[in-house]
Amino acid sequence: MRLQESTLLPNRGRSIKRRRSLWLRIHLDPWLLGLLFVLMLAGLLVLYSASGQRMPVVTAQLTRLGVAVVTMLVLAQFTPGTLYRWSLPLYAAGFLMLIAVEVMGDVGMGAQRWLVIPGVIRFQPSELMKLVMPMMVAAYLHRRPLPPRLKDILVCALIIGAPVVLIARQPDLGTSLLVGSAAVFVLLLAGLSWRLIGFLGLLAAAAMPLLWLNMHAYQRQRVLTFLNPESDPLGAGWNIIQSTTAIGSGGVEGKGWTLGTQSQLEFLPERHTDFIVAVLGEEFGLIGMLLILMLYLLIVARGLVIANSAQDTFGRLVAGSITLTFFIYVFVNIGMVSGILPVVGVPLPLVSFAGTSSVTLLAGFGILMSIQSHRRLLAR
Repeated sequence: MRLQESTLLPNRGRSIKRRRSLWLRIHLDPWLLGLLFVLMLAGLLVLYSASGQRMPVVTAQLTRLGVAVVTMLVLAQFTPGTLYRWSLPLYAAGFLMLIAVEVMGDVGMGAQRWLVIPGVIRFQPSELMKLVMPMMVAAYLHRRPLPPRLKDILVCALIIGAPVVLIARQPDLGTSLLVGSAAVFVLLLAGLSWRLIGFLGLLAAAAMPLLWLNMHAYQRQRVLTFLNPESDPLGAGWNIIQSTTAIGSGGVEGKGWTLGTQSQLEFLPERHTDFIVAVLGEEFGLIGMLLILMLYLLIVARGLVIANSAQDTFGRLVAGSITLTFFIYVFVNIGMVSGILPVVGVPLPLVSFAGTSSVTLLAGFGILMSIQSHRRLLAR
């Protein structure tokens, strides 16, 4: 019996090593990949109900996720060194496309955010900047002393500021905040002093009146509605009132899949896009909300582990920024749907019906897997 056990253990060890070697050869992280696929499957389940049980919507989302997964797999094959060398060209291309949007961008729903290649594609260049911005700032800081000096911080401010202003002018306040946050996370992870962080926070607070004066009328209305939704219950406050009602009516266990009244009777607006979490809360209750939050937190935790184990400054800063930006996506969406943040039009990652943002998110996770798998290859 002991002889059989002793022969089985080495075989089991070799089997585990072969599986690990396979994941390394295809440059994927099995833990992160598994969590992402579970999230996407849960998202399709919720989307089917949120769309009114319309299979064409689910099929369209599945197609978009397929493109996003392929993008993730392709980016995972590039080494962090290749991504570092391409940071500046990609940033320059993204910035030029933002200028092109300003000059001749396609207009939709009162916003000029898209570029159109006739018969080929219609896309938002601002989505590309969510990835390129942290890569560019991390590439700039990679060979410079950390924590960053004042001169380097000012240069980074210029790198961040120009694209953020162009995106805000489209107008797209939500995306401009996410792009800016992704880059600011790089500076924070680079070791920005708490004294300087506090000073910048006070500076941002002092600039709020100027920001208010330059906001569009609908953006101001969103802030006022956030402060008092009941001031216009049948107009601007309708979305927040209906979403919080839906979440609250779900209770602990929820009303059941496809049985939500607020969503199925179409009281809830944008229920398959920005407000899909209200459908989740109504139909699956507190338990469903906690499970999806746990899934998100596990993805964030895995991303931070990858960032912490990166072998160089560029990999650590990019991986940390992508992970924290993903967390901000989740926090802002759930916050605005539950009424603790103003509505800014941010989808729930990999759950809401979305195209470009899904590709951007999974492309970011492809970069994370590249950083993780190539690190382990170098360590062997």
